[in-house]
Formats: sequence, C-alpha cells, structure tokens
Amino acid sequence: MGKNGYLPLFETKPAGGLVFFRSYAASIFIGICFICFHRVSYFPVTERWVWVGMFVAELWFSFYFFITVIVKWNPVFRSTFKDRLSSRFEEEELPGVDIFVCTADPRLEPPTMVVSTVLSVMAYDYPPHKLSVYLSDDGCSDLTFYALLEASRFAQLWLPFCRKLKVEPTSPEAYFQTTPEPVDDVFMANEWLIIKKSYEDMKNRIESITSLGKVPAYRRKEHNGFDEWDFVLSPHHHPSILQILIDGRDPNAIDIEGKALPTLVYLAREKRPQIHHNFKAGALNALAFDNLTENEIYGSLRVLMKLELAGFDGNGGPCYVGTGCVHRRESLSGMKYSEELAVELKAMKYDKKIIGSASFNEEDCKALASCTYEENTPWGKEKGVKYESLVEDVLTGMSIQSKGWRSVFFNPQREAFLGMGPTTLLDTLVQHKRWGEGELQILLSKHCPFVYGRPNMPLKLQLSYCIYNLWAPNCFATLYYVFVPSFCLFRGISLFPKISSSWGIPYLYVIFVHRVHSLVEYVWLGGTVRGWLNEQRMWMFKRTTSYLFAAIDHMLKLFGFSKSAFAITGKVADDDVHRRYEQEIMEFGTWSPMFTVLATLALFNLLGLIAVVTNNVAIGDARMKIFDVFGFQILLCYVLVFINLPIYQGMFFRKDSVSVWSTEPETRTADLRSDSKFQSVKLQACNTRFVFKEKRSKLVSCICNFPYLFIITYKLLKLLFENLD
Repeated sequence: MGKNGYLPLFETKPAGGLVFFRSYAASIFIGICFICFHRVSYFPVTERWVWVGMFVAELWFSFYFFITVIVKWNPVFRSTFKDRLSSRFEEEELPGVDIFVCTADPRLEPPTMVVSTVLSVMAYDYPPHKLSVYLSDDGCSDLTFYALLEASRFAQLWLPFCRKLKVEPTSPEAYFQTTPEPVDDVFMANEWLIIKKSYEDMKNRIESITSLGKVPAYRRKEHNGFDEWDFVLSPHHHPSILQILIDGRDPNAIDIEGKALPTLVYLAREKRPQIHHNFKAGALNALAFDNLTENEIYGSLRVLMKLELAGFDGNGGPCYVGTGCVHRRESLSGMKYSEELAVELKAMKYDKKIIGSASFNEEDCKALASCTYEENTPWGKEKGVKYESLVEDVLTGMSIQSKGWRSVFFNPQREAFLGMGPTTLLDTLVQHKRWGEGELQILLSKHCPFVYGRPNMPLKLQLSYCIYNLWAPNCFATLYYVFVPSFCLFRGISLFPKISSSWGIPYLYVIFVHRVHSLVEYVWLGGTVRGWLNEQRMWMFKRTTSYLFAAIDHMLKLFGFSKSAFAITGKVADDDVHRRYEQEIMEFGTWSPMFTVLATLALFNLLGLIAVVTNNVAIGDARMKIFDVFGFQILLCYVLVFINLPIYQGMFFRKDSVSVWSTEPETRTADLRSDSKFQSVKLQACNTRFVFKEKRSKLVSCICNFPYLFIITYKLLKLLFENLD
C-alpha cells in the first residue's frame, strides 16, 4: 500500500545474478592488469612501435570494457499493474495522448506498412476521445495521404474487431500473418474472414495505386484534401498540408458499433529549398523492429534494448532512442523540472474542448507547420526535438535529463512496439554509420554529457552515454587488431606471449571468459547461439566500416569539407532480396566503399592463414614450435577468416552478388616469392580500371581509393592458389 492509501501502479526490481556479473567483471579487470604488466615488462628491442600499437589498442578495449561494466553494474527492471489503474483514476482523469508516426519516402517506407502502423495505435485500449494520432509525412506524398484516407475508413471495422477479439498485435498486417482463423466459433470465423478480406482489398487498392506512382483523378475526387497537391512543386518545395481525416470531437466520427473514433491527422510541413528543414527533428517539432530473422543475420539491438537501457535506468535514467517513447509535453517544451512544477502538473486536469470546426482548425494550424514559424524562436535549440544532430533523439533525451526530468525504462513481456529492421548488409552499415557519426558529434561538441549534463545528471549516467558516444572511435583499435597481427605473421614478428608461457594465461582467460559471458548474456536475453555468432560478425563489420567512415566524415565536417546528411533506411525489399533475407543469406546489394574495406581485410587475413598453413606443411617438425610462438596470432587469423565466411562466399561462389571490379590479369606470375613478379602484379593492379554502378563524389573517391591494396591482395591470392596447384 502506498503513502496515499492506493496500491502502487508499478514496481522496480534489480536484475538477478549481479553477484556473478560483478565477479566476472572483477576477474576480467585482474586479467587486464596482468596483460598491461606483460606489455610494459617485455618491451621488445625491435619492432617496438608495433608493440606499442598493440598496447594502446588493448588499453582502449580495456577502457571501453570499463564503460560497459558501468552501464551493466546495476540494471533495474519495472513491471506494471494495469488492473489497478481503473481503481485509481476515473476515465475523465486520464491524460490526453498524442501519438506521432513519421514517414519520409513512400519508396523506402511503403504506405501499406505506414497505415498498418497507424491502425495499430488507433486500436489502443484507451479512451478514444483522449487519443490523437498524427502522421507526419516528410515526403509530402499524395500516395501516403491516399493510404491514410483508406485507413480512416477501414478503422471503422478494425477497431470494433480488435475490441471484440482482444486482438494482439493490433497491426492488421502483423495480425493476419501470425494469427490463424478461429475454427471453434463459426460466427467469429465468418467475421474474421470478412475483416481479413476488407483489409486485403484495402491493401490491394493502396499497392496498385502506389505502383502507378500517382493517385488517379477518380480517386482524388473522394476527398478535397487532394487539392492541396495542386500547389506542390516537389517533395522539397511545397506549402504546409494539414488534413483532419477523423475529428474526435465530431459526434458523427464513430465506428460500425457507434463507438467514438480517435482523432486522425495528416501533416506535411512546409518545405522551401532555401530553408533547412532539419530532417526528422523538424517533423516532430511541427507536431509538438518485427521482421528480424530467427538468428538475426545482420545483428540486432537485443542487448541494447533489453539490458543496456535497464542499466541506464539504474544509473539515473535511460537515453531517448527515438521510438517507443512517451514524453510529457512539458518536458519537450523546455521547462525545467522542480517540486513546484510537479505540484502544478498533479493539479492539472485534462480538457479537450476546442472551439471551431475541423476546417477552421486545419487552416489555423497550418501556420504552425510553416518552414518560417520557428525562425528566431527557441524551437530546436531549447525547446522540442534538437536540431543539427544526426541522432536528434539522444541529444533531445540528454537535454531533457539535464533540466532535471527523470526517465524510466519499461520493457513489457510482450513487445510494446515493433519496427522493421534493414534487410541488406549495406542498409545496416549505413544506418550504423549515421548513428556512429551522430554520437561522435555529440561527444565532441558543447553537448558532451560531461558538460551538458553536469548539473542534473549523475556521473555514472554521464559515463553511460559514452558506451554509444565512443562507437566511432572504436574503429581504430579494432582495425589495428584486425590488420597488424596478420601482417606480422608474414614478417615473422610475434606480438603475444608464447602459448606455453605463463603470461599466455591472462590473455587466454580474458578472451575466453569475455566471449563466453557475451554468449550467455545474449542467450539469456532470448537470442540463439547462431544469432550470437551473427552478432559478433556484425560487431566487427560495423567497427571496421560504419564507424570508420563515421569518424572520417565527422572529421571532414569539423574542417568544413562536408555537411551532415540524413540517410533513410529502406524498409522494403524486392522478392529476391526478401527471399535471401528469410533464408538468412547475407545480401550485399549495390557497391559501396564499405565493401571494399571488408573485402580487403577478409582477403588479407585469408592470405595470412594460407601462408601459415603452407609454411607449417613445409617445415613439418617445427610445426609445434611455430604454433607456440605465433599461436595467438594464428588463432586470431582463424577467427577472422571464420567471421568473414559470408564475404568469401559472396566474392567467389555466389552468382547473385554484384561484381564491381575487374581484376583479371593479362599475364600470370608463377612464383609468389619472386620480387620482380610481385612488382608485376602490383603494376597490373594499379592499371586496373574500376567499373562502378553508382556515381560517387570526388571526396569519397579520394578517401576510398585504397582499393589498390585490395586488388594487390586479390591477385596475390589468385596466384597463390595457382602456385599450390
């Protein structure tokens, strides 16, 4: 029983097994101390800079491990008691809820998927007269508006159906894909079929018009709102468009059972070429992931969403990650939290009496969505969602916390929100490149958590933000570890203690125990062993490509060579891509400089492994001695080759991969060890002409034209195979 005489609405519990985690963290720390002592004590006379580089990389990994431990040191989990809500509050005392759904491109985010999301939130178990749903269309597409118009009609059938059958999930697309027809009740089975057919008919109409690329004239006559597109010059040059498709205040806005419908609004904010529109952040201010495969081939946010955010909660409050979040309107309006404000908020009552017709309010509110409304105002700086950031969500959440507001993390047993994850490797890497660059931008700006959040954020929460702010810098230590040990195998340089040495024990312990803990953690959170392997693969791919390009791009921006760009992740794939995704076959898609980096590193490590194997076969009796001296580097090479198996498959065996380079030599060199023939291969590589299927900027070309290294490695590998034959 609470202080006010009511039963609590939620409870907070610390995570279980913290003793084991803290013991594990302490043992890893001891192992790291031994590794550091070995690096300092056994400093080589020759190749000292290579040794120093390894030591610096290991210090970086140790520091990042320390940040990770802080995040996971005291996670808390919350559970709610929904049945107690009605005993605490009358329906009229519940607050009004505005739900924002954002879309930007009907080609990448199909209108059928968007309206299915809209219908799912309209069907929430909440008083409809207190629920408003806004679709913000930054693509200003009449195709999306038409889809929303169809959804507003279908809602009259869908919402009563959801109430009657207690439908879960409330997205019609997800529901009909996962729920079989009820067979034990003939009446309900008939109604189920009727609703399904109505949804499929609506979906077919939307998809057929989307495929045409325009709304036919006879469809445009169905609603006056289509007249607004007569003034649209392009998606980036048009006036504000605001249409109230369902007015929750209208007594005639009811479903087939006579129950009120929630308000449904379409908004396309004004855009002009000469005025920056601030991407998604601007769209949100104008208004104020279920397709994963079983083994998550492109990785997932499983650990982040299910554990790390709970750790943030234990350290002072989770960060805002852009979706699945509920804000108090006052927190977004720039108000600082105080005890006086808390008293005012508790005394505040909800009142939704608005004078005027829907058409009057449409015209009146268009001014709020104009591109000049925010000029010389605090919006985007002190109020609302923050501008000038590629991760506007994280920056906005940090701003809210710095003003004294407290956030909490709630992850119900049934996922509250489901989204669409990328279905190609390139989309995944591009998405993480944007996230990594945005996080680095925050760290190196005045919004650094150690400065921006100092007044109201505890130190442990400020440190927690670094787990994401340091994504991009992680690339340098990772690249060093991926490339240098394999390179030193060719030179016969040992970078680790002997396997037989007692100094090898801390290395083995830290590597083995750290990875075992990662596997156990991943499986405990609901993943699979194969999913964990895919996660490790993507961990390396992202660090050696996404975060590398994120770091380079941000450095270029700091020196004024480029500007920020917001990349939309595709949510739709063609049939062949979708089929391979469902089969968990890695999809490479079109050419990208990121693939050049991946291919170079993959081939280099494969070449190193082949060289080691051939040397071991040739030497024979000295095989164990070589393994004793170079064992750690050989094992690392084996692991890297295993991680890169999809890369080799795509390069040498798959017929569906896009070939973006021509590397066929005009002559063949017989002896790999001949310096003169190596120079011949190098010359041929430099004369190779690349064929790219997409235009690239000169800047990107300059940065990414180390494919010559890739070509050299590729040709050496081919010659090595020929030599072995």
